[in-house]
Amino acid sequence: MHRQISMPTVLRSGLLLLALSAASFGCKTDPAAGKTHATVSTPSAGALAVQEAPKTLPGAATYLFTNQGSTFGFTGAKVTAKHEGSFEKFQGTIQVPDGDPAKGQVTLEVETASLKIDPEKLAGHLKTADFFDVEKFPKATFVSTGVKSGGDGGATHTVTGNLTLHGVTKTISFPANIKLEGDAVKVTSEFAINRKDFAIVYPGKPDDLIRDDVLIKLDINAKKS
Repeated sequence: MHRQISMPTVLRSGLLLLALSAASFGCKTDPAAGKTHATVSTPSAGALAVQEAPKTLPGAATYLFTNQGSTFGFTGAKVTAKHEGSFEKFQGTIQVPDGDPAKGQVTLEVETASLKIDPEKLAGHLKTADFFDVEKFPKATFVSTGVKSGGDGGATHTVTGNLTLHGVTKTISFPANIKLEGDAVKVTSEFAINRKDFAIVYPGKPDDLIRDDVLIKLDINAKKS
């Protein structure tokens, strides 16, 4: 004897499968899913003073880095696709007193017009006022205000500092792996930030909205100066 399956049951099953498929596809196109998110807050007056005039730490060894041998990558996404990009021109310093990164300071300056991503049409759009507005805001900067040992996901350290992007300054904290080896320092980090925290609010197409979270991927190799 065959059991008849009602149409409402079939319809519910189909809708469930469709929802599960959509959720699975959405995760695949969301680069920030399951990743550590940077904590973001309004900077204090003291933190802003550090941003405007980074200090030279007494007795610290200074390590320099540029885009030569280092990478500053990011992954952004909309509902139907994700795109990996990078900034091709940046430079910075890592100061390390007494061989202890937890006592140190990191500075970074990025040329926003050096943004690179495929396709070329997307790169052009990201440089407009809809996104980075590189003519109005040619630089993005970061100055750390504190580094502490330990971090999410087994990271060696947690870095806190002021990020200025798109004319907005926020204090952010994120995990990083910092390794000091002889005359070199290596820093790797992966974390997500919300673009709307920095007034980048272009929504995208109504049927293909742009995700708020952007995944940042750093691989910094600094040499002692």
